[in-house]
Amino acid sequence: MSKIWEILKKGNSSSFSAALGNIFLVILKGIAAVASGSGAMFAEAMHTGADAINQIFVFIGSILAERKPTHRFPTGFGRLINVFCMGAVIVVTIMAYETVLEGIHLIQHPTFIGNLWLPIFSLLASMSIDGYVLLKAMREILRETRTEAKRFALIPAALKNVKRASPPTRLVFYEDLVATFGALLALGAILLTRFTPIKALDGIAAIIIGLLMGGVAFRVGYDNMVGLIGVSAPKEVEDTVSQIILSDPAVTDINKMRILQEGRFYHVESYIELRPGLTLSEADSIKSRIRDRLSTYEDVTDVTLGIIEDNGVKDWRPSEQTPL
Repeated sequence: MSKIWEILKKGNSSSFSAALGNIFLVILKGIAAVASGSGAMFAEAMHTGADAINQIFVFIGSILAERKPTHRFPTGFGRLINVFCMGAVIVVTIMAYETVLEGIHLIQHPTFIGNLWLPIFSLLASMSIDGYVLLKAMREILRETRTEAKRFALIPAALKNVKRASPPTRLVFYEDLVATFGALLALGAILLTRFTPIKALDGIAAIIIGLLMGGVAFRVGYDNMVGLIGVSAPKEVEDTVSQIILSDPAVTDINKMRILQEGRFYHVESYIELRPGLTLSEADSIKSRIRDRLSTYEDVTDVTLGIIEDNGVKDWRPSEQTPL
């Protein structure tokens, strides 16, 4: 049992919390949608169902992505999370399409919304749970990007750094941001449809929620497609790695450097220039020392360094990576 718990702890905590919350909400919203006949409520149930499936996918993927490199897969399994996120994108896209179709149908054939208290209760519960998970995802973004922010500064800091967060955390953030807004939109549409003569609002809200789901699918799909191809590390990571290298007194310059991001892990490859006059043994010791320092940096999984003598030319400029 303890071994299973250790494996589960390796998974992304935001996606796990979101999956548990959404499993409860999809049951509640599904009952409310059937009881009330509301299209906006149906759209919310579909959206929450898609979120629950996605986050289960992503949580499993985040566990597998934590596996250590093997002889057959020397760069590790970091990109597995991108594969699982792409699967989640397909689920969201299909459900978004069905939600938009239902909205169009309800505009053409409006229905009376009954049992008003159940949709209201389920949507208020959704805003509470999704809002909590959204807050947790924002804190996870700050933790992964090593950013400090508290209280009202939390939201702008999370929005600024979300692109640097791991794929599962980004997925949870985008989905719960839309889910919280969608629940608020659905609540307004249900009340207006019930108490005003404009009965098409229910269907319009369903279409908007479906389009928001499609927008999340596109954004997450794009991010993970880039991750599968292979993308360079963010500027902040590059700057930190270069500072670690240049802080060694024997290093005079960085000739070339490439940092590849896989999932939330980084692979560092670099040629470093050392001061003239060092013996081969001394140079090798310096290289090992720098490699050990870089390996202690969080999320760097492997480091490959080459050493050359100082050529007298300043090659390295911050945020100017030269292909190897």
